[in-house]
Amino acid sequence: MHEYSIVGALISQVEGEARRRGARVVNRVHVRIGTVSGVEPVLLTAAFDVFRERTLCQGAELVIERIAERWTCPACGTVIDRDAGLLCGRCGTPPRLTAGDEIILNRIEMEVS
Repeated sequence: MHEYSIVGALISQVEGEARRRGARVVNRVHVRIGTVSGVEPVLLTAAFDVFRERTLCQGAELVIERIAERWTCPACGTVIDRDAGLLCGRCGTPPRLTAGDEIILNRIEMEVS
């Protein structure tokens, strides 16, 4: 389950940022997860609950914002429906995935002493 390695890296990054700012506790961690990123939010939350013990994130809430996949034509910029096919209906260029595969640490809410 790769969610454990993702959460391990997430906790490490959050703790590093919190310590640099002199935080004594992290209250909330906001992440943005794409719908085609391969990350399952339920498993990510379960892994977060395990990894946050005995860290600055021990009482923190994990807030997950899901980002829908979006396909865009790189030639003409047309946004293409995922079920529309393999070519842009406007110019015939193959579309590119421009959103929905990301995993982003978006915001950390912490108490600084």
